[in-house]
Amino acid sequence: MSDLFAPVRAALAQPGRPSSDYDLNTGIFLPEGRKLRPAGVLVAFEATEMGLRLYLTKRASHLKHHPGQIAFPGGKVDPSDDGPIAAALREAHEEIGLPTDNVEVLGTLEAHETVTGFLATPVLARIHTPFTPRPEVGEVEEVFTVPFAHVTDLSRYRVEKRRWRGTWRSYYVAPFGPYYIWGATARMLRALADRIEADRKAR
Repeated sequence: MSDLFAPVRAALAQPGRPSSDYDLNTGIFLPEGRKLRPAGVLVAFEATEMGLRLYLTKRASHLKHHPGQIAFPGGKVDPSDDGPIAAALREAHEEIGLPTDNVEVLGTLEAHETVTGFLATPVLARIHTPFTPRPEVGEVEEVFTVPFAHVTDLSRYRVEKRRWRGTWRSYYVAPFGPYYIWGATARMLRALADRIEADRKAR
């Protein structure tokens, strides 16, 4: 099953570029020198008989930031973390019960700037053996998986928009069943899908 990860490794070898929640919104002025808080999110895949599956979470509906949204396990870099990778691994253990020693880090994508002032590094990883997810009480409402084929297929993505802070904001969405994958999560996955497509065209 290790060959299932070949497209991920190949995608990491392709050039990328930084992304942000503002990519699809022209005319927004972002001041230079703005302070962004570093963060790490774990884009973790597990090999199954049905192919690679990506682990995502549904955040609890009462949270202050991004309530009820679909997200990667992850969060801000704490002083005790040795950078975004360590933060992503720690948060994945806390949020979904994924043991750190069950994870192989494959690489990272370019950091993504969020509207909430974070600079989030997507950490692509392989889960070696199946585990039983344990949603963090009070933080995570649900843990679920999505097929690799879904999140890396550019045709699954579309652009939608909504009013935000008095103006229209456009963003990517890649819905899967009852799960509305959008915003920063969809944008980071779209960056991976772009690299997968670039590798396909280069062959």
